Amino acid sequence: MEATWYLTPEDLDAIELGANVLGTGGGGNPYPVKLYARELLKQGKRIAVLDPLRLPDDALVVAVGGMGAPTVSIERLIRGDEFLYAVRALERHVGRRIDALISKEIGGSNSMRPMLAAALGDLPVVDGDGMGRAFPELQMCTFFIYGLPAAPAALCDVRHNVVLFDEVRDAVWLERLARAVTIQMGCHAAYAMAPWSGAEIKRTAVLHTVTQARRIGTVILEARRRQEPPIPALVAAHQGRVLFEGKIVDVLRRITGGFARGEVTIEGLEAYSGQRLVVDFQNENLLARCGDTVLCTVPDLLCILERETATPINTELLRYGWRVVVLGFPAPVQLISPEALAVVGPQAFGYDVAYRRLDAASREVA
Repeated sequence: MEATWYLTPEDLDAIELGANVLGTGGGGNPYPVKLYARELLKQGKRIAVLDPLRLPDDALVVAVGGMGAPTVSIERLIRGDEFLYAVRALERHVGRRIDALISKEIGGSNSMRPMLAAALGDLPVVDGDGMGRAFPELQMCTFFIYGLPAAPAALCDVRHNVVLFDEVRDAVWLERLARAVTIQMGCHAAYAMAPWSGAEIKRTAVLHTVTQARRIGTVILEARRRQEPPIPALVAAHQGRVLFEGKIVDVLRRITGGFARGEVTIEGLEAYSGQRLVVDFQNENLLARCGDTVLCTVPDLLCILERETATPINTELLRYGWRVVVLGFPAPVQLISPEALAVVGPQAFGYDVAYRRLDAASREVA
């Protein structure tokens, strides 16, 4: 399979930033993964990106990424090769070489983790993913929502302990079992899961999201270079909406069941003075409410960015005093079908709120 393009260090910078925006506060910080990927490029390795529309129907594709609580990744750095170890375990199990890799979620560090395995294993990365953002659980993925099998799957930790799931009932059971194993592995594990055909990937994936992440990052980086405010440029270029602007005044955060859960309270500034916005999160930002009014819910993307630089602030890094702008972006169409909303809509997270698609109408940043 011929690569569509090969990543440069500049591409990695843009993808890291764009993927962090698409992470909606979760997915882990891609910065350490980017540093590892840049080092691999310095060593002469290549990271090939493949247009999914050029993927042969009979190609064998595996989703690669990391599982665990994002707060743990701050202190426990990845080795990098555990992702390829998980891929090799699947190859041994199915008795065939894997042809390409894909990200389960383009948001956060999982956007770039397949790139490490790709560089080390000389495999292409498909330009797409299974979420168009980040979500906290495996079953919240278009591959599974639209009927692809969840097994076989492999987990590998930083000590190269490998656990293989030969058969599971469905993705919910894979999430439960893999989450339990991940907790024992120290709340971080690499996964490679469920070899799928190229035809199945084209049918179920959110396409061209690596390119999307690169475009988002490029918009922000170019605005910074011009010494212009990046947020208006980002909103205009990617159909976003400014939901709120203010200062973080309170953060409640806890780790339960392998997730970082909590809420952040933002006190309005300038045009939003006298108002308070509360954002609930479970690894990712889930719901924003101002008083009794719900402004945005999953699966739409809810992003908290530093006001001056548009730097995304992950939920594990939220702290008192940040001046922030809260943006919303409409979810990919694959996430708003009735079958998708049953898995990733607000009620799937326990909210008694009906999903209403966010429009792209934007309020100006004050």
